[in-house]
Amino acid sequence: MRSGSRGARDTIRAMTTWPALGRDLAIDLGTANTLIHVRGRGVVLEEPSVVAVEVGTGRLVAAGTQAKEMLGRAPGTIRAVRPLRDGVVSDADEAERMLRWFIDQVRPSRLVRPRMVLCVPSEVTGVERRALEDAATRCGARRVYMVEEPMAAAVGAGLPVHETAASMVVDIGGGTTDVAVISLAGIVTSTSLRTAGDEIDEALISHVKAEYSLLLGERSAEDIKVAVGSVFPLREELTTRLRGRDLTTGLPKTIEVGSAEVRRAIEGPVLQIIELVRATLDVCPPELAGDIIDRGITLTGGGALLRGLDARMRHELGVPVHVADDPLRAVARGAGRCVDDFASLERVLVGDRRL
Repeated sequence: MRSGSRGARDTIRAMTTWPALGRDLAIDLGTANTLIHVRGRGVVLEEPSVVAVEVGTGRLVAAGTQAKEMLGRAPGTIRAVRPLRDGVVSDADEAERMLRWFIDQVRPSRLVRPRMVLCVPSEVTGVERRALEDAATRCGARRVYMVEEPMAAAVGAGLPVHETAASMVVDIGGGTTDVAVISLAGIVTSTSLRTAGDEIDEALISHVKAEYSLLLGERSAEDIKVAVGSVFPLREELTTRLRGRDLTTGLPKTIEVGSAEVRRAIEGPVLQIIELVRATLDVCPPELAGDIIDRGITLTGGGALLRGLDARMRHELGVPVHVADDPLRAVARGAGRCVDDFASLERVLVGDRRL
């Protein structure tokens, strides 16, 4: 139990630090997608993390869905890029432009600078963390808090993070896979791997190039993964047709691929993710390992939607595995709960020194 003075401080902080509904923001700035939760309103923005700028002038042309449509299609005068790679900022200027555009779409007031909760990978470096803080501050944040993505995912998935019994979450995003064992509102052990959805797409691109001399774009690879991708044998295998450029003739070409072939193509990155989970289980304290055997592992992130991933992990690890409800938005929901219920979830946040 907290002391009376601590409880009083929490009550005052809840009343004064987060004073107005709809003013403070939680941002899941992911490699593939950006989601923004506004206090009291829920997730109000969900856009691809892509920005398009005019070459030479740097003028913002589009961001989000419109910019993603330009990937691989834009003329030489427009550059469409993903400013985040492996879960962190790779192009600071473009990331700031994109973040500012997204925030401007949802801020209810330009007069009050909001506080922001940003989600970061569990093994983000100090330099990478500071780059995100600085970008958020320049975009109008009054104060920036950080929450590690596996913790936010656990909160968003409804796991009892405050209990002594352990929970284990595997968050597979676009750029990183984060695995964490959580107990008493803290991360007991965690590991992170910069292998996730993007690497699965790249494995597909490399396979099709090697087998069919066909060049695919990022969007086509993602479409294949969604349409027929799987990591465990299906009762009824799927097939899809894909189009690309024949590297031999330079002409458009159409081929047909099945889920079994896709499964072989992406086996490398999938095995890396499973081994990461195994390694985390190996270093988990014995007292908590029993809790995980009872409660199982929760999968979140876009990668959790890959067909058969829960069954494959269950088969490989011998531990119950289940997919969270709406896994794609679990991190954003968890960060949003930190904004909505700051007093009770303050312990999972890391604040900076700005006042």
